[in-house]
Amino acid sequence: MTRTEYNRAVDHFSDGVYRFILKMCKSKEMAEDVVQDSFMKLWEEVGHIAYDKAKSFLFSTAYHRMIDVLRRGKEVETKFGDIETVADRAGEVREEYTGLQEILNMALEKLPPVQKTVILLRDYEAYSYGEIAGITGLNESQVKVYIFRARAFMKAYIRRPDVVV
Repeated sequence: MTRTEYNRAVDHFSDGVYRFILKMCKSKEMAEDVVQDSFMKLWEEVGHIAYDKAKSFLFSTAYHRMIDVLRRGKEVETKFGDIETVADRAGEVREEYTGLQEILNMALEKLPPVQKTVILLRDYEAYSYGEIAGITGLNESQVKVYIFRARAFMKAYIRRPDVVV
């Protein structure tokens, strides 16, 4: 990949990678750091990666970096406790209905991490099953199963009257 292709990759893929990571971790600062680390890793490998593989490389690198950061954060939380989740531990606060997008986001938050990852990559970023398998390290049939289960859960969640009312 040339310097021009690298700059084009930054222009074309940075927003998508950022949105994906932000949806996963809900921290603007963490998402920015993960995206920056991913592009730094791409720059280090610029001579070995073709431009047509850059998008997949970035999403895969960002995904794995985010998992590392989240794991490290959980280790710190178990040692010291997490001050930001005190309200969650005290009791769940019910927010009022403001639209279908909010309900979808609430359903998305209730998914297990692997299902959330594959559904975001498939339905929000329009990756193929094969590309998702490459990014996450799962095989294609596992990806299809996780997507099916995630969609089934979200459909059931949206149909619940207590969520919509």
